[in-house]
Amino acid sequence: MTQEPVRVLLAGADTWQKEETAAEAVDFDASMRELAELAKACFYEPVGTVTQKLDAPHTALYMGPGKVLEIREAAAAQDAALVIFNDTLSPTQMRNLKDELDLPVLDRTGLILDIFEKRARTKEAKLQVETAKLQYLLPRLTGLHEALTRQGGTSGSMSSRGAGETKLELDRRHIEHRLSELNRELKQIVKDRETMRKKRLNSGLPRVALVGYTNAGKSTVLNALLGQTGQDEDKKVFEADMLFATLDSYTRHITPADGRDFLLTDTVGFIHKLPAALIKAFRSTLEEAVNADLLLLVADYADPGYPEQIEVTKQTLADIGAGGIPRIVVYNKCDRREDVAYPRIRPGSDISVPDRIYICAKEPLSLELLTKLVCDTVYSHYTEVSFLIPYADSAAASRIMQEAHVSATEYKAEGTLLTARCPKALVERFRKYIVS
Repeated sequence: MTQEPVRVLLAGADTWQKEETAAEAVDFDASMRELAELAKACFYEPVGTVTQKLDAPHTALYMGPGKVLEIREAAAAQDAALVIFNDTLSPTQMRNLKDELDLPVLDRTGLILDIFEKRARTKEAKLQVETAKLQYLLPRLTGLHEALTRQGGTSGSMSSRGAGETKLELDRRHIEHRLSELNRELKQIVKDRETMRKKRLNSGLPRVALVGYTNAGKSTVLNALLGQTGQDEDKKVFEADMLFATLDSYTRHITPADGRDFLLTDTVGFIHKLPAALIKAFRSTLEEAVNADLLLLVADYADPGYPEQIEVTKQTLADIGAGGIPRIVVYNKCDRREDVAYPRIRPGSDISVPDRIYICAKEPLSLELLTKLVCDTVYSHYTEVSFLIPYADSAAASRIMQEAHVSATEYKAEGTLLTARCPKALVERFRKYIVS
């Protein structure tokens, strides 16, 4: 028997602050619509919305006292069992709102964390999500301290404290202990991931990462390119028309017909107000983008809010240290629009080289054009040469094998003959060994 979804009321304060970045100043109505989609992704049923314009959030209640009363009445009228707020609430705001509304309260950060918890499949993702949730919960325990200490005794001894304060301190110790355990486990996983990353670096293949807003079609692009190049079905990753369908990063070897192979990595999607705890917890996963030679910033061109989503992605990339990596904007889902011709490549307004492409990831011609653009870009500074390396200089042969894409190896009397696509810097370094 299918369980009925929990009915929820959505609430948000439209505030204007001078210090907002372009990525943060997302259209408020779009942000509320996104909150509704996030709620649905967590199997909630939004039954109403209450909003308010404010110069700044109310310190104690997030929204004004009168508006909070309106929320309480609306929740009762709509039979809502939960109220979800469109910002991160302080511990004090959350406690006060629970008291005023007499209902459970969830903020945007908590909602996103719940979605991540439901979507996590691998051990790494589960550990990362649990770490982020505990980091989110810990200060909220501290925020409850004042209320709970009223139950304690007047003495400073542990034995005379009330049950509430004792429970608070035990909970805090338990969370801190669990965080230490999680950090130890994640450090080992990070070491394993770093080992795998070094192996990919040693392959000499260019590294390309798919980045972008959640549900823009990154996994679809990855699977489509795998299918186009005849890869096995078991190499494909999970894809679905939902927010945060994939939380793990996956790297696949793409083998175009012209032999210009590259590694393509799918990364976790971004979203407006992505919790800082999640960015920190998923740091090792996001580093796949930081270490890429090229970023494919995938945007849902059919979504009216795609310009703001691109800005959010750019800001998040800058936050994780990937802002300076070359990128191409991939405008996906063009088949859902009637006012654009596709597939096509266009140069940016301020540069002469192509930096954007309009595609439908399900269309073969789009995939051919995208593959060619990626290869032309990542191999633009590569040259195919043959080196004859004397056996005495094994270090040179090892270096070329690590940093170039070696297509043929032959052992001759004079030394090792390597045919490889190499970065220009590597060609110059070992020019003395080049043979015609």
